[in-house]
Amino acid sequence: MLKRAVLCQTAALFVEADIRNWQPEQALDLIFANASLQWLPDHYELFPHLVSLLNSHGVLAIQMPDNWLEPTHVLMREVAWEQNYPDRGREPLAGVHAYYDILSEAGCEVDIWRTTYYHQMPSHQAIIDWVTATGLRPWLQDLTESEQQHFLTRYHQMLEEQYPLQENGQILLAFPRLIPFIVARRTE
Repeated sequence: MLKRAVLCQTAALFVEADIRNWQPEQALDLIFANASLQWLPDHYELFPHLVSLLNSHGVLAIQMPDNWLEPTHVLMREVAWEQNYPDRGREPLAGVHAYYDILSEAGCEVDIWRTTYYHQMPSHQAIIDWVTATGLRPWLQDLTESEQQHFLTRYHQMLEEQYPLQENGQILLAFPRLIPFIVARRTE
């Protein structure tokens, strides 16, 4: 991802590091995290750490999918349970009130909201293709090819039960974003 980003950049500096313990050379004006922090544990420690990297009045902008309770993700867990596979999904997000408190206590003025996008999907297989690159990846990565096929066949069946076709044959896939946009401004 970074190799491709460097090709598009102008004056940005790209650094490969573990954000949980990364220390930049100087305080930052902006940290923007798009659909990444949901994969990391312990936001109660991580978010204050990120705030500590900002300069005075710096901005932490975070957007995370909040689809843990959506059928796409509930069904992943159900299929794994049915087939006796270990739970490999991510933890649910802490919630709006928790994130507000975490960031307020870290010295930020916080704007936080949740929204739901509805993606028009042409088929149930398109939903699988979509989530295979993200939410399904941890479930499938340690399975044999045969186990993956068995998992995906059952997952497809369950998706058909949960996501009816619209009149035009499309499927509306709800994609909630919590803190889809948390904007936290340091006040010190």
